[in-house]
Amino acid sequence: MAHGYSDNRSAHLKRLARIEGQVRGIARMVEEDKYCIDVLTQVSAVTKALQAVSLALLDEHMAHCVAQAVAAGGDEGAVKLKEASDAIARLVRS
Repeated sequence: MAHGYSDNRSAHLKRLARIEGQVRGIARMVEEDKYCIDVLTQVSAVTKALQAVSLALLDEHMAHCVAQAVAAGGDEGAVKLKEASDAIARLVRS
């Protein structure tokens, strides 16, 4: 079964690779004892980038997995909506 993000998998992987590089850069900054505010600025950038990936994945999940489950009827639609709601709650808390 294809997941909702399958069509954009390569774009997501590129974004995640960029984020991975940013995180390695932050570790280097800490190793090199860079100024705290500069490190925090980079942490904030990585956090925003991860949030963007999360929102894209959530949007694709809603448009694909949840929509299909709801259209199919039965209990699966309610289960997928609850999963999405729980994921949104986790994102809001993070």
